[in-house]
Amino acid sequence: MCIRKLMNILIVLLTISLSANEMSAQTTVVVRPKEIDDVLTNPGIGFTTFNRFNGDDRLLDEATGGLGWTQDNPIIFPEFDGNLEMDDHPMTSIAYFRFHWKYIEPEMGDYNWVLIDKVLRIAHERNQTLMLRIAPYGNIPERDVPGWYRTMVGEKSEWEPVGKKWMVDPEDLRYAFYFGRLIIELGKRYDGHPDIEAVDVAIVGAYGEGAGSKYLTQKTRETLVRAYTDNFKKTPLIMLLTDKETNEFGLSQTNVGYRVDCIGDLGFWAKDQSGIIHMYDYYPQWIINNGMKDAWEKAPLSFEICGTLVSLKGEKGSCKYCQGYNSDDIKYIIDETLKWHMSSFNAKFTSIPEEWRPLIDDWLKKMGYRFVLRKFTFPESVKVNGKLTFTSWWDNKGVAPCYKDFLLAVRLTNKVRSEILITDANIKSWLPGDNLYDDAVFIPIDMPVGIYDLQIGIVDRQYYKPKVKIAIEGRDADGWYSLGKIEIK
Repeated sequence: MCIRKLMNILIVLLTISLSANEMSAQTTVVVRPKEIDDVLTNPGIGFTTFNRFNGDDRLLDEATGGLGWTQDNPIIFPEFDGNLEMDDHPMTSIAYFRFHWKYIEPEMGDYNWVLIDKVLRIAHERNQTLMLRIAPYGNIPERDVPGWYRTMVGEKSEWEPVGKKWMVDPEDLRYAFYFGRLIIELGKRYDGHPDIEAVDVAIVGAYGEGAGSKYLTQKTRETLVRAYTDNFKKTPLIMLLTDKETNEFGLSQTNVGYRVDCIGDLGFWAKDQSGIIHMYDYYPQWIINNGMKDAWEKAPLSFEICGTLVSLKGEKGSCKYCQGYNSDDIKYIIDETLKWHMSSFNAKFTSIPEEWRPLIDDWLKKMGYRFVLRKFTFPESVKVNGKLTFTSWWDNKGVAPCYKDFLLAVRLTNKVRSEILITDANIKSWLPGDNLYDDAVFIPIDMPVGIYDLQIGIVDRQYYKPKVKIAIEGRDADGWYSLGKIEIK
């Protein structure tokens, strides 16, 4: 009996020894991909179009020499010739659209979802997602609240704390009820829609840009903000940098990003703003004072230009926004936005001065996220039903994380079989700088033996198709990056 036990022990030890020898003989493949310097058009980052799509002409832009832009409603949908490229504007992944309340709810309780559905469909066809703002009203009679609401509340078009900016009284209980109801219904219909990039928290002020928000009672403030935060649990929210109470309340309800709408103001509005200059005296201070300094870690930031790039370059004083900026001015503006961790930029979909294009391209390489795979290791072979163990080192060379729930995937492919293996990586946690991710994925038990191309990709959750371009060489026509060969035994 003792001899039999001894023999069993020897057999176990021999098996362990053989397994150890086999493991020690296993060669680890080490891959250090070559980085590329291309401008990458990736989901959720970069320039946006404005009330237009990739490939559209810019009607008002052309008519005004780039000094104006197309805005307001009804939206004009230009004929599309099939070409998405634009010679004087970057390719974009986001279409920013701003609709007035009057066009979304032309009759009380009758919502024009067809308009939003059409924009979503076209955006999808143009390889874009929709960033959406519903503005309660504009600043002239043609951009007023819906006619039925104006009739209800009367002709008075100002609110005492702010003055005449074609406003209605937000402390009238009917305002929070009816405008809030629209946002609630919007959330019921569109929260989590895969083609909506973010929803802009517009509550008061011309174009929903927040004028007077600091004068709201807390009850009104909370009612309006919660119409968004209670009903958009999946779709990211961004809110204008307005006042401490409003921004902090939004943050207390959910992870919310912020938007600013006068990037580029280095002094041309100072006379109208009591000497305040947005880029010097407002944004640096209020990002901190309003509690939004770290908002970028959880939610996207989207900024908007003051005027257009063409007007900022134009001879100073020749138009409202013309300033005669030089390259140093533009570089300062760019550096500030990157310091604040911006992901996307609305330049009003107007032309970019050719001499500033190198600065813009460099900006696009840093805006949002930019993933570089520095190192990837894997075994030269693995058995069917065994574990493919790998290590990876990623460098996010952008200024923000990716806010989308994309998946890191490994694909094994040859002429016989292609298999996508999903990892547990949390892409959203990859902040700027170095990120390490090591894992092991099982090889299916029915995987045919043979030599496979091992590929990597960041894919969507629905179809497992690559969605994010990585700043390395080796991308194939389907968006996968080949890292080497592996044998399945």
